[in-house]
Amino acid sequence: MQGQSLVRAVIVYEVTDSELALGTVSAAVAIAMLLGAPIGGVLADRIERRKLIITAQTVAIVSEAAFFGLLVTERLEFWHMVGLAGIMGCAFPLIMPARQAIVVNIVGKRGLGSAMALNMAGVNVMRVLGPAAAGFGIAAIGVENVYAINLGLYIVAVLAMFGVSRVEPGAHARTVSVFTSLTDGISYVRHHNIVGVLLLYGLVPMFLAMPFQTLLVVFAKDVWHTGSTGLGILSAAAGVGGIAGSFYVAWRGGSEHRLKLMMFSVIAFGVLLAFFSVSPFFVPAVVLIFSANIFASIFQTLNNTAIQLLIADDVRGRISSFLMMSFSLPLLGTLPLSAVAERFGAPIAVSAASVTAVIAAVLFHVFSPALRDLDERVRAATSQP
Repeated sequence: MQGQSLVRAVIVYEVTDSELALGTVSAAVAIAMLLGAPIGGVLADRIERRKLIITAQTVAIVSEAAFFGLLVTERLEFWHMVGLAGIMGCAFPLIMPARQAIVVNIVGKRGLGSAMALNMAGVNVMRVLGPAAAGFGIAAIGVENVYAINLGLYIVAVLAMFGVSRVEPGAHARTVSVFTSLTDGISYVRHHNIVGVLLLYGLVPMFLAMPFQTLLVVFAKDVWHTGSTGLGILSAAAGVGGIAGSFYVAWRGGSEHRLKLMMFSVIAFGVLLAFFSVSPFFVPAVVLIFSANIFASIFQTLNNTAIQLLIADDVRGRISSFLMMSFSLPLLGTLPLSAVAERFGAPIAVSAASVTAVIAAVLFHVFSPALRDLDERVRAATSQP
């Protein structure tokens, strides 16, 4: 999936030569994810989770196979890209909440901090191997062959899920209607203020700044003129930074000063990303994007772990579906960011978004007493069995 996101961006940009088209395709995924997230969370609390993940992964494979067929027969058009991206976006909300819940089912709350950090590290390892291999592979064997390899890896992923233990939902989850289950999840967030605050606190910077990843192809080709190879290097540097941040959280374990580290990390991420976007040279930009993603990973891992520690298990799938917006909002944020990039250039768009993300994080801290009390709440939650 991580490699395919880069391959898809390259294909869209080569076919359309438009930054706005990149944003539109990403928005198609994001809108489908946002609309499907609540239902995916409900299903993760009502259906056996392994079966749900395998079914949704199969839908993703069918969508990718259709895209590949159109590509190799030279029939691929922009509306195909948007439509098939939307189908992929419908599959993700069924996969991600169930995956989040399975992690907690396996390790429990006491091991959750390190487990989620290691899980995030695994994701970030793929963020390195996938885009880097895709970037270099496109230069070596062509975009169609790379797409075919990634399609094969999707099939491997489905087969791997059969090795995961079944996790049945609670009996109560099946006794209420889907609508009631959905409204119960929303009610839970409304009555547990800290959960809602953490969801927004984590999502706003991700919406404003993280969409820069989709524009890496623009920086590589039009700003530093490094082509597919440069794109692979930038993507790999971002992924290695994410790995370093995730492993740091896993090594550090529970933090007595979680909020302070989160605030420092989100500010450092925004500042470093702003410097990356205006760097006149490629090599310093690689260092800056590596450093920025260390702090982005620390922030996101700590924020997501805090939410999982604070919520009850019987709503975990539904709350995890809200957490999934940390994946979809950057895609949705790509649309306005790419529109600004097309009008004023990618460096100005990304630097402005980065500064805005820092300001938003600071305002959350200033105006939210519940957020400022986070460390005490997490301490109380982890002391429970």
